[in-house]
Amino acid sequence: MAMIAQRGLFDWDDVENLGELGRLELVLRTLADESLMRHLEARRGKRGRDDYPIRPVWNAVLAGVVFQHRSGESLRRELLRNGQLRQVCGFDPVKAAREAVPSSSALSRFLRGLLEGEALGLIEGMFDDLVESLRQELPEMGRHLACDSKAVRTHARRPRRGEERRRDADGRRETDADVGVKRYRGVRADGTVWERVRSWFGYKLHLVVDADYELPVAWEVTRASAPDNASAPRMLDELEARHPEILAGCEALAADKAYDDTKVLDKLTEREDPILPVIPKREDWQDGEDTRPLLAGADNIVYDCQGRIWCHCPGSGTRREMVYWGYERGRKSQKWRCPAAVYGLACSGRERCGGAGRAGKGDYGRIVRVGRDVDRRTFLPLSRTSLKFERLYRKRTSVERVNSRLDVSFGFEQHFIRGKAKMRLRCGLALVVMLAMALGRLREPTRGSPAGRMRSLVAPAL
Repeated sequence: MAMIAQRGLFDWDDVENLGELGRLELVLRTLADESLMRHLEARRGKRGRDDYPIRPVWNAVLAGVVFQHRSGESLRRELLRNGQLRQVCGFDPVKAAREAVPSSSALSRFLRGLLEGEALGLIEGMFDDLVESLRQELPEMGRHLACDSKAVRTHARRPRRGEERRRDADGRRETDADVGVKRYRGVRADGTVWERVRSWFGYKLHLVVDADYELPVAWEVTRASAPDNASAPRMLDELEARHPEILAGCEALAADKAYDDTKVLDKLTEREDPILPVIPKREDWQDGEDTRPLLAGADNIVYDCQGRIWCHCPGSGTRREMVYWGYERGRKSQKWRCPAAVYGLACSGRERCGGAGRAGKGDYGRIVRVGRDVDRRTFLPLSRTSLKFERLYRKRTSVERVNSRLDVSFGFEQHFIRGKAKMRLRCGLALVVMLAMALGRLREPTRGSPAGRMRSLVAPAL
């Protein structure tokens, strides 16, 4: 943390009673920001005055994140009226409030300074350090991951047609952002199809989170129109480079249909230590196309868009769904069994249902093995029809809860941020504070298991 000699820290026993001040204490106590402090102090020593010391102002910026202030001016008003907050941040207690608290212009210059040179990179480096520290505290961190994007609106005026490539000379046009669109489709109980379209002007925050502890491990800010399936491979590459142990121990990654892409799926499955992609498939077959033949010379075996395999009885013509029997790593194939053999059903065409192509029959019924070469997006190492897929896919809601906390507890529902660099800084600060709270809570001598303590972060800390 940025060490302040004249102030003392509250004990952990006081955190629950102190509320937001306690959470700020927890962040300041945990965050390893000395490299950033030395960089900012060295830069100021060369070219500026020291009316407002770097370390208290930085602590005040963190307080703005914890206290959910929408603007720098709102944070200044809080500092002017709250003497206890000034003391926690490390401002000179001898000076009057208006002399100790930085002016609006000084605070704005400090925030701009965080966007210059190495400062933003050092903040992102703090995120990586916190992820690594949490991984050491939680050996199973990263076992299940989830990926999603979050819409972040900006309230600046949208550029008119022809203005997109102009420089923002007056500061009133948002030139880094653009329009994002998400479409949600489904089928009602009566069989009719519904569609809901959501659009916004601004950015996307892409996240990879630990699905068990609900903690971010990788992130990226893009324009709102950037596709989700393009960001996922980049974040996974960065995660591999910075925290290879997390991906090495990862068993599955859950995401929604936006990530149903061959590059994403291959990135997970073609590794030396494969990761199960728990990603639903988009309904992208042509209208009216219900099934496709699976095996040459065995046209009674068909599959649908979601990877379910069906057999048509050669005798009665009855169609039954075959039974998924797991994934054979040695053959790199899904294994499916005859439903009549598995469930003990009467089937007049069982003897005629002979082996052709990849099909075979034995004492316990016909077997069909399907490799990924048949359809790389449809036949994954974990069938989308299995109960395990459903169980792992439910973990995707963890990233939605992280997005909700960013909106509610970190002020992303209402903000005045404009520009991609400022948005990247604001997202980085929020995620660093979130991880610092989690790490600080884990290191405190509280009762219960680490998982229990992490879940308790939702109310008092996150």
